[in-house]
Amino acid sequence: MFGRIASLLGYERKDTPAGIAVSDPALLALLGPTGSPTAAGILVGPESALRNSVAFASMKIIAETLAQITPLLYRRNGPDDHERVAQHPLVPLITKAANSWTPASEFRLVLGFHYAALGNAYAFVNRDGSGRIVELIPLDSRFVSVVQDITTLQPVYRLTIGDQNREFGRDEILHIRGPGLYTYRGESPVQLAREAIGLSMTLESHCASLFGRGAKPSGILKLKKKATDEILKKLRVSFGNIYGGPGGERTAILEEDQDFQQIQLSSVDSQTLEMRRFQVEEISRFWRIPLHMLNELDRATHNNAESMGQQFLTFCLLPILKLWQDAMAISLLSPEERDAGYYFEFLVDDIAKADIAARFTAYSQAINAGVFNPNEVRAIEGRAPYAGGEIFTRPVNTAAVANAGGAANA
Repeated sequence: MFGRIASLLGYERKDTPAGIAVSDPALLALLGPTGSPTAAGILVGPESALRNSVAFASMKIIAETLAQITPLLYRRNGPDDHERVAQHPLVPLITKAANSWTPASEFRLVLGFHYAALGNAYAFVNRDGSGRIVELIPLDSRFVSVVQDITTLQPVYRLTIGDQNREFGRDEILHIRGPGLYTYRGESPVQLAREAIGLSMTLESHCASLFGRGAKPSGILKLKKKATDEILKKLRVSFGNIYGGPGGERTAILEEDQDFQQIQLSSVDSQTLEMRRFQVEEISRFWRIPLHMLNELDRATHNNAESMGQQFLTFCLLPILKLWQDAMAISLLSPEERDAGYYFEFLVDDIAKADIAARFTAYSQAINAGVFNPNEVRAIEGRAPYAGGEIFTRPVNTAAVANAGGAANA
């Protein structure tokens, strides 16, 4: 069935030891929510991977972080001079509501989750008759494919819903593309991590059987001689009430040589738990999520937690934000506006904030050095300005280097 569909669409079937390797979004949609097979015998796809706690948490962290921070529109007037633009048709779309039914934060949440799961996020850029952008509409990335125009070499986006399809040009689509081998689309992290996710789901299923459905008895009761069915029934009830676990474990009853011994987890069972912990690290690598954000706190301390949070911002989030900013500039700003110095930027101050003591110490140093004035610091903290707070101050015991000798001589 898969081969027939793939051949009709012009895709080449590739067999792997685990099954069929699938990466194109259109084929992912055809395969359905289960996805492609893995060596562990589990079908892993964008939807089935949501049942894996580590994969879901990794995608959720990226999507919710993008929903939390707001992109702002700026205009650069010089090398060291830029100003925030408040009066522009795009500002309400990126800060308040992308369209009449989608808040701006939800818009970033949807596209962020598509990016984290499928490696690509798409939105339709709707313009009125004069060419002004009036709304941004998220598209289901599972049903969008990208091809290259043979004449212009530009990307062409094809949206397929049921038996209908429509093609869009680059100026009609906001496309946030993740890393991958293909020129105009990124690879799905879920598909790249499907073996790790499949193994994690297999281990989880094994542990569920081990503890939940009585895969291992809680003990063995040996009888010296054969017992009647009535005696066996009473023994099962009595020992089950005492030794039966809450997950359904039972006591095994063996006739001949009555004896009882407790059964504990073997070294193999303990190794299974260690493998489950290792899979948390293995899966998180595909999204570069720090382990402490996945509630894996074995190596987290009060001293390194803040440092790991900074690593998440620097090595995971900022590259994604850079892709968003450049894609928004290409799709939402005209060439004239880009030449005039307009650009988008995400304000990550709220995420990068340290604890209150360290933050206020840094503010004090910045005010004393003349970098910020008090009102600018109050604005960062979301507080109203006060009269006189716009004045920049410097310590009175400092002076310019050129004046230091004259002051000493005087």
